[in-house]
Amino acid sequence: MGNNKNPAIYFEIPVKDMQRAKAFYEAVFAYDFVSDNIHGNEMAFLPFEETAKGISGALAKGKSYKPSHDGSLIYLNVDDISKVIALAIKHGGKKLFPLKQANEYGFVAKIEDSEGNRIGLFESTK
Repeated sequence: MGNNKNPAIYFEIPVKDMQRAKAFYEAVFAYDFVSDNIHGNEMAFLPFEETAKGISGALAKGKSYKPSHDGSLIYLNVDDISKVIALAIKHGGKKLFPLKQANEYGFVAKIEDSEGNRIGLFESTK
């Protein structure tokens, strides 16, 4: 590649019901959202800090957005996977893959969100 850039820069999580999805992500991950309408799609942008590592994205509702377990899988950074799984279940989500050590860098798990999306979780040990 040689361009010294990470390949991923942004993601969108499809939703059916924006209010329900925002309530889920606020309760489970403590995210604050900035909402907008872009190209006829309802968007709720996740937090973004320019000086932090990683990327950010948005919840997205529109004709072309269909929640699914299929397709790309985004992993969200969390401080405590067990706590996030418990909160997800409490707020209408499901545990899809239990907490497992991924490698020397951390732990992973997967949940289903309020909209039916498969979401990966990553807890760093570094």
